[in-house]
Amino acid sequence: MIKDDVKETKRYLRKQTLHTILEEFDGKLMNLTKTDRRAKYRKMKQDPYSFFRGSAYLFFYDVVNIPFKYHTPRENPTWIMGDMHMDNFSAFRNEAGNIVFDVDDFDEGFLGSYLYDVLRMVVSIRLFAEGQGFSEDERDAFVAHFCKKYRKQMKKFDEGKEDPVTTEFTVDNTKSAIKKALEKLEEREATHELEKQTETDGQGNRHFDREKSKLKSVSNADWKRIHEAWPQYLDSLAEETYRGESHYEIKDIVKKKGAGIGSTGLKRFYVLIEGKHDDAHEDDIILEVKEARTPIPAYFFPYDEEFWVMHDHQGERVITTQQAMHHMSDPYLGYLHAGGSDFYVRERSPFEKDLKEKHLKKFKSVKQTVAVMAKVAAKIHARADVDLEHDILDYHSESEIMKVLKGEKEGFIEEMQLWSKFYKERVEEDFELFKDWLKEDFERR
Repeated sequence: MIKDDVKETKRYLRKQTLHTILEEFDGKLMNLTKTDRRAKYRKMKQDPYSFFRGSAYLFFYDVVNIPFKYHTPRENPTWIMGDMHMDNFSAFRNEAGNIVFDVDDFDEGFLGSYLYDVLRMVVSIRLFAEGQGFSEDERDAFVAHFCKKYRKQMKKFDEGKEDPVTTEFTVDNTKSAIKKALEKLEEREATHELEKQTETDGQGNRHFDREKSKLKSVSNADWKRIHEAWPQYLDSLAEETYRGESHYEIKDIVKKKGAGIGSTGLKRFYVLIEGKHDDAHEDDIILEVKEARTPIPAYFFPYDEEFWVMHDHQGERVITTQQAMHHMSDPYLGYLHAGGSDFYVRERSPFEKDLKEKHLKKFKSVKQTVAVMAKVAAKIHARADVDLEHDILDYHSESEIMKVLKGEKEGFIEEMQLWSKFYKERVEEDFELFKDWLKEDFERR
């Protein structure tokens, strides 16, 4: 029958698109091994939300050619997170010692319309909420609330009623799941991460506990590469936070396995450094050295030669994104190049905690949570501009965003609801095609 031919052709063409993009990005550009791809796809096939998290390149392939009404002009882009979804927010302690709730993943940071972050976020809200058992009407309400709070917060920044540089979200101005995570962190000891990842020998010397399932010994070649590149890292540190060469003396190195979905296959190391050099070895510091590659949006956005001249080193680009979006950046932020790859370095802080799904089972809890996430999203978009001493942009992002959102409260919400509902269904369809592709193609090779 003709209708069957039509349906099968549509299905075939979309599956071919999926195949082409997976092969191009995971296979060619990311150069993941078959083992790493299997590990990544195992995570992605858990549910549609996991698939969405692991296929950002498919999202951008789909979305860049859709003429949304609320994009900012191409000539005045925003510094965006590039992969905004509900699992890329967490609670942690900033440099000033404050426990805050904020975004926590900067690998895809790039210049582009703020709307790409919003579009990806509202789809993630729908997918997450469905996984939690919420109805269609409740999912609509969550998306509407996110958009309403995002626009309202951005308006406050634009009118000068609040300052994106000083705005932060703490136990005092958050509720529900976020407040619970922040309160839990306040009880945590500074030695939490050391106790979790390391052990001491008979002489009291600390080293990584290689019996942990996700910590593996590094090869001699990797050990040598990191040691040889370490002076690059020291040179990249901010002068005002540099603590002297002996503070950063390497004591041990391990390879970290079991990364997040999108980061599967990227090289990641934990490096134990001396810290304050006291005899108790309680001031040792764990640093994460993670491979950084070209951000996914870059393959789909207009090419910007000036951006690449300024941010040729991908580790530098990632830490610049973090410095742009956070109030107080990690004093250990730096970067290096080793073994043909760019890396960024940050502290593996003992004070970091994700939200628990069990605290996001009630309608009110999710609504309160997405409201704070919306305010955080507005803050990071408004912050990375002329307000910063780094002069990342020479205009106010909040003004550019409010030019397109001014007087468009209901229209903005309606477009984001329609889009997120449409694309959530597309993700679910793609998820089924992806599972078929795994069985029929990838797993047979």
